[in-house]
Amino acid sequence: MRFSINIPNFGDFADARTVARVAQAAEEAGWDGLFVWDHVVHSKQQRQGQAFGDPWMLLTAAALATSRIKLGPLVTPVARRRPEQLARQVATLDAMSGGRVIFGAGLGGPIDDEFGSFGDETDPKVLAERLDEGLDLLARYWSGDQVNHDGRHYRVDDVTLLPATVQRPRPPVWIAGYWPRKTPMRRAARWDGAVPLFLSANHGVAPPVEELRDLMSYLRELRGEEAADTPYDVIVGGITDPADHRSVIEPLAEAGATWWDERQLIRGNDFYQLDPVLRRIEQGPPTL
Repeated sequence: MRFSINIPNFGDFADARTVARVAQAAEEAGWDGLFVWDHVVHSKQQRQGQAFGDPWMLLTAAALATSRIKLGPLVTPVARRRPEQLARQVATLDAMSGGRVIFGAGLGGPIDDEFGSFGDETDPKVLAERLDEGLDLLARYWSGDQVNHDGRHYRVDDVTLLPATVQRPRPPVWIAGYWPRKTPMRRAARWDGAVPLFLSANHGVAPPVEELRDLMSYLRELRGEEAADTPYDVIVGGITDPADHRSVIEPLAEAGATWWDERQLIRGNDFYQLDPVLRRIEQGPPTL
């Protein structure tokens, strides 16, 4: 199992220098990854008056401050971005970091605030179509091959985006979604990993083991026997006490989780403030 730190791109973490400090501290303390949210306004009511940082600038600062840990967004709403621009950003970060990017993607939300505030589409079905079409385009762009595409939402005429990503054939793609909703997990089964959120466990709360087992069974069924030997990640998270982390994490690892993503509770203020996050980082990752 690998262990990562999860931070938003607002509050104290809107500052790229702060994120670089967090990334360096995480690497020095032995963590395996740092993942950053990708929001424009998040919840306008809750985030009123707070500063936001661009996630790709924040991840660039993290990449320049480190040499080992994995880096990426958890998660980028592909439907809110132009695939060609997003492909360039990911490829540039992958080159700068020496092939350490993991690309987390999802539908994005809250939809009314993150999309509707800017006159964008707010129909989840249309956004899901744009997500799937955009993901397929990203993989083709990252290959460095010529791309021609005439889809429902995007058109590409004779385009080759270079350089290709350092990681071949592309960086790992993890897909987020709420379980037990099956549509996002069907999407996740087609890529390299699943980042399930659980309706019964809010951000910062470890998921029930039985629910994770049910999800793992569903993913195995979708991926089939031929995928049994193909690496596949399942990322769960929450907040742990370093003095008693085994009771939380070991059952989840036994159920099939491959990453533990350390998160502060989303209620309250700690999750967007540097001091509590840095204290947890310096305590070091769990050991199993």
